[in-house]
Amino acid sequence: MTQPLDLLVRNVRVVRPHRSAVDLLDVGIKDGRFARLAPDICPDEAAEVMDGKNRLAFPGLVDAHMHVGIYRPMADDAVSESKAAAMGGVTASLTYTRTGQYYLNRGGPYREFMPELLRLAQGNYWVDYGFHVAPIEAGHVDEMDALLTDWGVPSFKIFMFYGGYGLHGKSDSQNRFLMIGPEERYDIAHFEFIMRAARRMMERHPEHADRISVSLHCELADILNAYTKIVEREGRLDGLRAYSAARPPHSEGLAIWIASYLAYETNCVNINLLHLSSKKAIDAALMMQDTFPHISFKREVTVGHLLLDADCACGVLAKVNPPIRPRADVEALWEAVLDRDVDWIVSDHACCDAEQKYSAKFPRNIWLAKSGFGGTEYLLSGVLSEGSKRGMSYNHMAELLCWNPAQRYGLGSKGDIAPGYDADLVLVDPQESFVVRAAESASRQGYTPFEGMELSGRVKTTILRGQVIYDGANVVGPARGQYLRRPTKAA
Repeated sequence: MTQPLDLLVRNVRVVRPHRSAVDLLDVGIKDGRFARLAPDICPDEAAEVMDGKNRLAFPGLVDAHMHVGIYRPMADDAVSESKAAAMGGVTASLTYTRTGQYYLNRGGPYREFMPELLRLAQGNYWVDYGFHVAPIEAGHVDEMDALLTDWGVPSFKIFMFYGGYGLHGKSDSQNRFLMIGPEERYDIAHFEFIMRAARRMMERHPEHADRISVSLHCELADILNAYTKIVEREGRLDGLRAYSAARPPHSEGLAIWIASYLAYETNCVNINLLHLSSKKAIDAALMMQDTFPHISFKREVTVGHLLLDADCACGVLAKVNPPIRPRADVEALWEAVLDRDVDWIVSDHACCDAEQKYSAKFPRNIWLAKSGFGGTEYLLSGVLSEGSKRGMSYNHMAELLCWNPAQRYGLGSKGDIAPGYDADLVLVDPQESFVVRAAESASRQGYTPFEGMELSGRVKTTILRGQVIYDGANVVGPARGQYLRRPTKAA
């Protein structure tokens, strides 16, 4: 007799977005999808039964902001960093990518770039994966429609500070850094043209219009260049305090205003404001929402900006763009989260090993250190640990970590525990605390700015489309990650 269910996960407290309670249920899975949710499903109905041990069951996390392949070869980075994601309960990873230095270290059209990217990714991801793409050259703007129709990429990124600033500091030649021609300009006009192209796409593909969006890294290069000179010349600050002052919060605010007016001018109605790091950034984002109510602004923060502050002992290891801020800004971010003024929380994971992270000769020099660090493996535990202390409900966490990013970015089969959705499930013991140790992570980074931090809510099991990929001790294979050609939808 054929069993109606492939896997039955019994005795779990199911956490769903947009609910006010957590229900003790059994979860039945068939053909990689959720099939039944009910109390006391008969074990005889399933080919395999797993005891959930009264643990919390979240939907698999959607880490919608990662950078895989930025500092290490794409194929290698995909293996180790997707394993780290699986350890943290992530089942869907969306990576920002672009032409230019880093990533594949090449310029040229995306019709040549994307096949190579997908070739390198295939078979190397332990979680499902997709990509956001940054149109860097003028020709890329013309390719945006094809990126949607041919490659399933409906989300695009603008790095506002690249207009006169490099990845880690002032660049002698932006054109060389971005690998664009001498007559090309990566500037506000280019950002406008990206938004106009996105608007044309919405009109051309009305069935996908709600899932086509433009995301912005909001910092202004002119402000960064000026304030970096001031901070370096004065020499009063060092470490993360110096880096925060060199990239001041009003640079974020001004960039948000410019981006928002461009969205208004172009009628590009789906705008994502990425990794907001400060009270001024949050305030500016909310002001712009009030000013342009017809535009769907989404506001993102990272787990790093929620857990770390500019006085943390990790120093240069926490260098990231925008910077880790003083404690007052951290508390303002948490206030925004609890007030539901933040739409999702991500890791901004960018594995940068110690040899690349900082100068061996000057290891404490914040100006010489590279930007970015990993953290996808601590995304759920970090939010659960700190959020619980602040009275945040599990259901709200599921909205921010699962449902909201899935909906915005066209992952209609992800983000909830409901019949027809991908059977992505993460079991968590909210009472089990642990101390973060980089040595225990599958990431190849080798360190973490979260080292020594005590978190509650250890991930015990991660299930991807009905298959266990993390068993609480090991990431188990083979690599089952599939490319997420978006938009997707539940069965």
